[in-house]
Amino acid sequence: MTDREDRDRQAAVSRLLLYYLNGPIAEGCRLRGVLPAPGAARIAIQAGEDDAGATFLYEIPHGTVAPCRIPGILRTVLAGTQLYSSSDIGEAMGMTVIRLRPEEITPDPEPEQGQALAVLRALSDSGDEGNALVVGFLLLGHGLLRLYVQRPDHPGTIGVDIRCTGTPTALTASLPALIEEEQYHQPSPDDPHCDFLVDLTDW
Repeated sequence: MTDREDRDRQAAVSRLLLYYLNGPIAEGCRLRGVLPAPGAARIAIQAGEDDAGATFLYEIPHGTVAPCRIPGILRTVLAGTQLYSSSDIGEAMGMTVIRLRPEEITPDPEPEQGQALAVLRALSDSGDEGNALVVGFLLLGHGLLRLYVQRPDHPGTIGVDIRCTGTPTALTASLPALIEEEQYHQPSPDDPHCDFLVDLTDW
């Protein structure tokens, strides 16, 4: 792999899929690895709960789909019977390689936990000491996430309610300014873990 764009895409896929080492990516299927291939990422998935299960390499060409959509594509593919042409089937390292055409696959929606993870990753990677620091979180259900935030120049903890389906990049950039705007502030009588709440669910 020499093309810099391919290398960056491969690294992005690898980082994104690390989370799925912790549990099944789909029922009865576990992530075993992410391998580089010319112009593509190969995702190793073990079908079956024990060492007797078969491992398949699902090949996704770089540049055909955003890395964040790959888990949904895999969930769709793993959820039911799929038909592949013989030209899309190969072998590598004793595993069956299945070349996917992601543009023809409707990704399964990301579960609430995955959406929350994307938001939390984006906010925790801000790396600027002057920015708000996420010190906790709570999934509230129905796509809502409460962040517990502290700022260097603000005593106490601020609760920030957001929707997981929002754009993490825009939210990361705007969060410090938004939590200062009093139009979003409200008391938090039901949550003793924060001094007040900032409602950004409609932002």
